[in-house]
Amino acid sequence: MPARLEVADIFRDHGEVYRQAHHGHLGRVERRVMSAVELCRTAALGGHVEGCRECGTVRVAYNSCRNRHCPRCQGQVARDWIAARESELLPVPYFHVVFTLPAELEAITYQNKQAVYAILFRTTAETLRRVAANPRHLGAEIGLIAILHTWGQTLTFHPHLHCIVPGGGPSPDGSRWIASRPGFFLPVKVLSRLFRRLFVEALQAAFETETLTFFGDISQLADPLAFARLCKTVRRRDWVVYAKQPFGGPEQVLAYLGRYTHRVAISNSRLVSMEDGKVTFQWKDYRQGGKRKLMTLTADEFIRRFLLHTLPDGFHRIRHYGFLANGQRGKQIAQCRQLLQADAPQTAFRAEASSEDQKPEHPCPCCGAAMVTLAVWYHGQAPPLRPSWDDTS
Repeated sequence: MPARLEVADIFRDHGEVYRQAHHGHLGRVERRVMSAVELCRTAALGGHVEGCRECGTVRVAYNSCRNRHCPRCQGQVARDWIAARESELLPVPYFHVVFTLPAELEAITYQNKQAVYAILFRTTAETLRRVAANPRHLGAEIGLIAILHTWGQTLTFHPHLHCIVPGGGPSPDGSRWIASRPGFFLPVKVLSRLFRRLFVEALQAAFETETLTFFGDISQLADPLAFARLCKTVRRRDWVVYAKQPFGGPEQVLAYLGRYTHRVAISNSRLVSMEDGKVTFQWKDYRQGGKRKLMTLTADEFIRRFLLHTLPDGFHRIRHYGFLANGQRGKQIAQCRQLLQADAPQTAFRAEASSEDQKPEHPCPCCGAAMVTLAVWYHGQAPPLRPSWDDTS
């Protein structure tokens, strides 16, 4: 059975040609992402040889690149993050709200990722918290998790925030829990208009402080009059804010978070083929009810689109606000549970397994017994020859 095609294969086969063709336009982050994906789980990053004493199986395990843009490296990170979140779930409905920037702002966003992404997070959180605090709509202090996605199904640049929000929150004086209406959280039209106003105001402030840069096709926006015209145009647009139906329960919230929190622009499972310098992948056409289709791009265009979604160094794409904010999250969640008269959940992740049920950390793929490390090598070293069992005695 042939090995499944991976993004790493595309980068290894066509990455060097892409670097040469786009030498003057590739930034440091993009070059580092390409290199990490190419080297992930290869001998170049080091690894170890492990073996099974029961059946004699020996295998080589290469180190991962651990780059957050690598499709191979997100599984364990996501599982660890989900394990931490499970203990924070409240026994209330959870809602999924999506905030999307209009197409007219995509070029500015791409050229100013650090600044505009920060504005997107800040204004989204402020919009939700302001509307929720209004007694006409809810009258409570809410909490939320916001997750940045920048891609569409065809890898085009499409920045938007997915927000997971508990359906309710403490009253302003902290004396009681105020629940949202069944099946309804906040009015999307009110959210959309406030989000539009707050975002445009913040963008204009960034322009006035010369935080934004403009080059290439949008260099004319450096002129104050041109920028003002753009702001006037987007103020007239209806900004897309979409509230989905509430999740069915805590398990669905966790399952959703597991799919979305550490997702990259495209998973290896969506790749179909790479032939004659072209890459074919699956995508869902949501305009036709999520119908699955195939798209074929040149390898050059596929790599270009993949690299559109690299994040600035140190940028946090998952953020917490309100009573879920990092600083006082444990204390505030405990207070929410007290108002709800609910106990902390007995999570599967925290359950202690009995000693006889515990599985080895590295089980043998053949017999399930524990694998032991026979040899280790590190980045920049040559892999060792296959060691003998005498090396572990």
